[in-house]
Amino acid sequence: MIEVILEDERWAAIGLEPLCGPAEREALALTGRMPEGFEIALMGCDDARIATLNRDFREKDTATNVLSWPASDTPPMEGGELGDIAIAYETCTREAAEKGISVHHHVTHLLIHGILHLLGYDHISDEEAGEMEALEIKALAKLGISNPY
Repeated sequence: MIEVILEDERWAAIGLEPLCGPAEREALALTGRMPEGFEIALMGCDDARIATLNRDFREKDTATNVLSWPASDTPPMEGGELGDIAIAYETCTREAAEKGISVHHHVTHLLIHGILHLLGYDHISDEEAGEMEALEIKALAKLGISNPY
């Protein structure tokens, strides 16, 4: 279950909450990592807030589209918290406009990306990035969304 916390009300106009169910369902189904009764906190924020989080947690003093914090090194398989995700309004809407894609499609991609991080996936190495991108592409295809890469 994803609990949505809107720090920036502009997310309500986009409809952030309805995008969560399909994104989580497809991300979990494709990975085979289906923890029962899990919880994710999703914060819809603005660029200023995510820039602060990015600086505090990653020592990068800039806004980014999405950040995620797994609750533990190994995802729980029964109940418990998977972790937290933050997503920035201005960056997401700007990136969608620059790519000429629907903001809903872009945000869905970023939600899947964040959930995969909570499940232990990463993109530090080329091999890891390839595996993660392949899962994202498959999950998005199941939702009728084109390959973002």
